Amino acid sequence: MTYRNGAFVVDTRDGRIAQVIGGRGQRVNVREPGGGGEWEVPFGALRLATREERGAVGLWPEGSPARCAECEESKVALREAQARGDRADMDNALVAQRMHWTNAHMLAGEAR
Repeated sequence: MTYRNGAFVVDTRDGRIAQVIGGRGQRVNVREPGGGGEWEVPFGALRLATREERGAVGLWPEGSPARCAECEESKVALREAQARGDRADMDNALVAQRMHWTNAHMLAGEAR
């Protein structure tokens, strides 16, 4: 098992929540959510962060994706592009989705 870049994990050695930014072999590079300090963790010392843990550090702000109209609109746009098989629209929808997520949800939690 590996962790994809961008996944939020817990460094079980000290309980810190981190975001995966890379890795090689049995070592994973992580950083503080939203940027900041980076460190390396042995793969076995990581686990996925729960929704509650992400919320506790502000990664699920008030306008969480579960209730965000723009998140839902971007999901619909992606599904429609996939149904048409339009690769360019799929790529554009994914880029828009990720930009919105970063600006509205990740950076909003950082500003707290």
